[in-house]
Amino acid sequence: MLLGCCLLAGVLVAALLFPFAGGFGLLTNKAATTVENSSSELLDGTVPEVTTMTDSTGRPIAYLYDQRRVQVGYDDISPDMIRAIISIEDRRFLEHDGVDWKGTIRAFLKNSSSGEVQQGASTLDQQYIKNYQLLVLARTEADRQAAIATTPARKLREVRMALTLEQTLTDQAMRDKNIDKAAAKQEAKKEIVTRYLNIVPFGNGAYGIEAAAQTYFGKSAKQLDVTESAMLAGMVQSSSALNPYTNESGVTDRRNTVLDTMKENFPDRAAEFEADKAKPLGVLPQPRSLPQGCISSGDNGFFCDYALQFLAENGITRDAALRGGYTITTTLDPQVQAATKASVQAVAAPDLTGIANVMNVIRPGTTSHDLLAMTSSRNYGLDQRRDQTVQPQPFSMVGDGAGSIFKIFTVAAAMEKGLGSSATLDVPTTYQAKGMGSSGGVNGCPVNTYCVKNDGRYPRSMSITNALAQSPNTAFVKLLNEVGVPSAVDMAVKLGMRSYAQAGTSGQGDLSLADYTKQGNFGSFTLGPNAVNPLELSNVAATLASHGMWCPPNPIKSITQKKRDRNGNTVIGANGQPEMTAVAFTPPACEQVVDRGLADTLANALSADDKGGGTSAGAARSAGWNLPVSAKTGTTEAHRSSAFLGFTNNFAGASYIYGDTTSPEDICSSPLRQCYGGDLYGGFEPARTWYNAILPVAGKFGPTELPPTDPQFVNGSERGRVPSVVGLTASAATERLQENGFKVDQQTTTSPESAGTVTGTAPTGTAIPGSTVTIYVSDGQGRASTPAPDRGPRLPPTTIEIPGIGPIVIPGG
Repeated sequence: MLLGCCLLAGVLVAALLFPFAGGFGLLTNKAATTVENSSSELLDGTVPEVTTMTDSTGRPIAYLYDQRRVQVGYDDISPDMIRAIISIEDRRFLEHDGVDWKGTIRAFLKNSSSGEVQQGASTLDQQYIKNYQLLVLARTEADRQAAIATTPARKLREVRMALTLEQTLTDQAMRDKNIDKAAAKQEAKKEIVTRYLNIVPFGNGAYGIEAAAQTYFGKSAKQLDVTESAMLAGMVQSSSALNPYTNESGVTDRRNTVLDTMKENFPDRAAEFEADKAKPLGVLPQPRSLPQGCISSGDNGFFCDYALQFLAENGITRDAALRGGYTITTTLDPQVQAATKASVQAVAAPDLTGIANVMNVIRPGTTSHDLLAMTSSRNYGLDQRRDQTVQPQPFSMVGDGAGSIFKIFTVAAAMEKGLGSSATLDVPTTYQAKGMGSSGGVNGCPVNTYCVKNDGRYPRSMSITNALAQSPNTAFVKLLNEVGVPSAVDMAVKLGMRSYAQAGTSGQGDLSLADYTKQGNFGSFTLGPNAVNPLELSNVAATLASHGMWCPPNPIKSITQKKRDRNGNTVIGANGQPEMTAVAFTPPACEQVVDRGLADTLANALSADDKGGGTSAGAARSAGWNLPVSAKTGTTEAHRSSAFLGFTNNFAGASYIYGDTTSPEDICSSPLRQCYGGDLYGGFEPARTWYNAILPVAGKFGPTELPPTDPQFVNGSERGRVPSVVGLTASAATERLQENGFKVDQQTTTSPESAGTVTGTAPTGTAIPGSTVTIYVSDGQGRASTPAPDRGPRLPPTTIEIPGIGPIVIPGG
């Protein structure tokens, strides 16, 4: 019998030491490959940890994890915890080289004779390896089953890895610390027991000793006393069955078993440990947990979701963020966020039926567009009965469009082609465009013609500044016809509407919305009828405020990790604080998408919206706004969504109100509500949202001011200079304009001037080179019955808001 046992032991040792030797068949080539592939990760020892996301001040806004673990070093664990875990799990830990051969052979013989697994004989090294494979490396259920399989092959792999782990860590300690092998082995032992305690589960969602100490005792692992350490060491056997909140007696018995083993291993403290057995467990009344994920971040949930999406798109996957133990410091400004949230919900209550109000605020810059606030009137959450949502409302394609805000793109494209901001635009009462889509032949519009008319009365011609402020539709559709739809669409994408260039956004198969619009040459593009991403709309404002520099809307200030030494201890710097190492990620680079002078000049051309007859003047007055601002309102034709885009040198953003149901209805104003025949305009609730959000923080980053204009873009291209033809005959004027490269459209106007005399043009000053100039020719019938040409902002039309009715435009001149 003794001879048989010795022979069996010899065979086992041979199989463990020489797993590739023929005849045993216990470790296949595939298994060997698994060993090799796992070795590098095991030796590195990286484990999933809690990532903390903070606002710009460092205040946590979310904890992100799939295993609640905070890694600590050997020096940050109570010595009694170290004693307890070694005593109960591996009493010869300090003596063996990763495998307890005596225990392994004894267990092998016991299990072989009984026909089942009765003894494991696993060392801390082996248990660490099994837990690492189960909790870190396993990605599928098959991986998890393989990590705990009770097979000789798995056991042999575990043994080989344990020997390799201990030898490698010992060699590294000898090399790194220049110490002898005996001292190096002790350093390796410290690292292994630390790794073990950092990885094992302790129940109630706690992984690792630090999380366990906080969960059950509300203290750090370094502060654990003997009885607390013994309880936690005992729970490792089965963290589900040994739960102090559901099995107090079982946990107490197991704790006392640990204390008995400690009596054997540390006889000089036997009396102390015996007395400790009579003590209560002393756990908290209920386990202490940690909020998990963006769902726990309240009003900051939309921002949290966007930050994770941004990281995933730029090098750090969501899985990496949940496991990396990072500190993600974001750009979220709590002061700006609070002001924005308050303003958004003041206009649209969280429980408002079928209507959402979203707003993003970005800090302009030529190296980064930092996202300061991201809000929705809906509260972030999963309870739909309380009108909560986790839909990415502020940063996805939603609503029916931003309306006339898109006129900005038409003007920017025209300025890029040579139109000066000092030019005047023709403002016909109606405008019919062939080849720019179709109005369906309704209201007298010819077939295959796009027809548009103004909502209100306007002068015959207007300066670009006043046209942007008062928003006559005909002027901009006519200008778009001269600019070309493709140029305006490309400008929209350049300035920030990047989703429009993505495949599938048109709803026409894989075709992008940009390509679909260009192929159809749709004149409606300048009136903004398509769904928008509110964050991208806000970033358009940031691009213009940043002197034409586009940058991605950036939610990340920094990403760091604690620096650790070989034993897992946090490295403390000279200032007494933990040393941090930066985690790299690669967001898109900023791009100068339009000339600086163009952006700055356009910013000035947009500066009259809050004044006089500007469409947001009433909202600005009601908010007490008296600072320089560049702005544009927008409303869709059916009044199912409406927006306001505004920016200063310090802040940029857009507020957007839209129907957030699957079948949105028309929206009415004062109070905001669903209705039949909507009357919501961008100058109403959207503008009030923006002004009231920004006013409390307007001076946070310094004084508010407009940039200087660039004469090149004020005056326009020399090739686009419109010669003066007033007083000439129609034929002479036409000849002169054609000599300068322009096409000519002739309109008759009632005037006291001699019949056939040109009384004015549109545009004047500059135009797009090669575009059409309209000449107004007198019919000689007396006093003009049409409004005089616009002479600037001195006497503009005035918009009066009448609640429940809408805007009434009183023409100026």
